[in-house]
Amino acid sequence: MIVILSKKKLLIIIVAIFIIIGLFFIFKNNFDLLTLTIFNNDENVSSIIQNIFNMRNEAILKKDIAILKRLYDIKIRYGIWAYEHELKKMKYLHEWSEKQGIVFQKIRALAKVRWVNKTKKGYKVNLIVSTKYKYYYKDKPGEVNEFRIGTYHSIDIERKGENWVITREWYTDPFADSLHIDSLKSSEITQFIMNQNKRDFSNISNRRKRAVKYADRYCGAAADEKYGFKYNKKYKNYNPLGGDCANFASQILYEGGKFKQNNVWKYHKGGSKAWVNAHAFKNYMIYSKRASKIAYGTYEQVYKLSYKLLPGDFIAYEKKGRVIHISVVTGADSRGYAYVHSHNTDRYRVPWDLGWNDRGIKFWLVRVHY
Repeated sequence: MIVILSKKKLLIIIVAIFIIIGLFFIFKNNFDLLTLTIFNNDENVSSIIQNIFNMRNEAILKKDIAILKRLYDIKIRYGIWAYEHELKKMKYLHEWSEKQGIVFQKIRALAKVRWVNKTKKGYKVNLIVSTKYKYYYKDKPGEVNEFRIGTYHSIDIERKGENWVITREWYTDPFADSLHIDSLKSSEITQFIMNQNKRDFSNISNRRKRAVKYADRYCGAAADEKYGFKYNKKYKNYNPLGGDCANFASQILYEGGKFKQNNVWKYHKGGSKAWVNAHAFKNYMIYSKRASKIAYGTYEQVYKLSYKLLPGDFIAYEKKGRVIHISVVTGADSRGYAYVHSHNTDRYRVPWDLGWNDRGIKFWLVRVHY
């Protein structure tokens, strides 16, 4: 049967089709935005998440186990695991501060929600967190130092009574290689650190200065917010493939330090082994004589020599005979203790051993020859 439509009806149908197609693409391209705006006014997920992190950091700062515990659903397995992990992290941070002779003054997190999914009982949230730590040495409370750590989180939250609690959380913890230590306390180490003075790096070479500038700009979730917490898009992000630390160190030396690429150390649509692999990067830099060893060994064996490190040098972290991480030196605090930048976890001017105090970790302190 043939249906004959009037011009008016045909025009209405055509307009309706175009409206439907347009709405489809609007919904398709703005899915994340729509997901973030479907909540009731009293359930602003970004505010809820920010409040949870504020409370958690305050609990960690004050060693308040009761407050920390209230942020988790400890009646379920994943909630217990998440709570126990933060409890270990709290213990480690305060043990490290005792070793260092410092006092943490503030811990402040900036939580940036990337997407949210509604679940039956709450929300599943993916977010970036940039956490700023402020500290001072016990004998110099007026000289405040600070560093930032950037982390990437997947977290589930549910409302329990009047409060929101964490039922599951996953993130790459920058302190994961230090959560099983027995004790870091050593009066000899503490006294040595507190007897050091502030270091002057004003006379370092321009190549070293440019290397630090590049590191500041592209340290991801730990960088200044104005940079959007992003890596350099010219380079592949190797975090999903095992880690981006050597890739970032290579970028710093090439883009900032102006080292030339060659057949072994290069990037073209992807990095060579010496460019992206931490162990190969360390070996290449030393065997090519572009760098040389300052010291190698356990923390107790190398910490005194760490004061020889300059901005633009690097540290390789070894576990069971293999280098598993690379960080680049970018400065020092008010006692001359070296700061580093890195990817995975993202670090901005972080004390060089923080998060690397577990038994079995060895350090390569390496001078780069600019």
